[in-house]
Amino acid sequence: MTEQREISAEIVAIHDAAQVGEPQPRLDFPPYRSSLLRHPTKRPRPVDPEGAELVAPVFGHSDVDPLEADLTIQSGGEPIGERILVRGRVLDGDGRPVRRQLVEIWQANAAGRYVHQRDRHPAPVDPHFTGLGRCLTDDDGGYAFTTIKPGAYPWRNHRNAWRPAHIHFSLFGTDFTQRLITQMYFPGDPLFPLDPIYQSITDPAARERLVAGYDHDLSEPEWLLGYRWDIVLTGGHATYLEPEDHDD
Repeated sequence: MTEQREISAEIVAIHDAAQVGEPQPRLDFPPYRSSLLRHPTKRPRPVDPEGAELVAPVFGHSDVDPLEADLTIQSGGEPIGERILVRGRVLDGDGRPVRRQLVEIWQANAAGRYVHQRDRHPAPVDPHFTGLGRCLTDDDGGYAFTTIKPGAYPWRNHRNAWRPAHIHFSLFGTDFTQRLITQMYFPGDPLFPLDPIYQSITDPAARERLVAGYDHDLSEPEWLLGYRWDIVLTGGHATYLEPEDHDD
């Protein structure tokens, strides 16, 4: 409890010194140690957006298979963990649906382990779960993923540091230069007060927009639990942009 109070006090102290109410995270948030090494230190430079479009990916129905949105059937067996459905809409700042938007997700498995070589967490790798999925939004801006609820995992930012359960989302907006990478969290996670990435957003309302809501109407009897989470790409209620270290 002493350690927990010390971490919470450090985060609160930084909040008190920060500009309260900022909807986007601070790029140099001291409790999130690696942000001090990675945050931009030079002024941004203009680039030619048309030049970026020349090398931007082009996706269509023939490129994204609907089966890619179900992460529980990709590897020839049943993955271990709590099966969930995550459904929502992608909207612009005026509440209009963003159609045919490529939505990609990646996440840890139920034990809090990613399937990549950099992950050294001594938790089991699930041979039937890749943690990767993608889909295209429909005419109403809707998306849906069937997956396994990820577990918390250690990330060595400070002593006894654990990330809350989360799913990473990537969206490209209307063109390649508008890419948004963000995280979706689950309601009631006890690690929220101790997580510097979540707490780097000083506006409590903006933080809450990262937390999915449990939706009992989406849940299926004896099969899965449902969560609903909308993503807003622009405007005053835009979903926050994830820090640079996307593996955290």
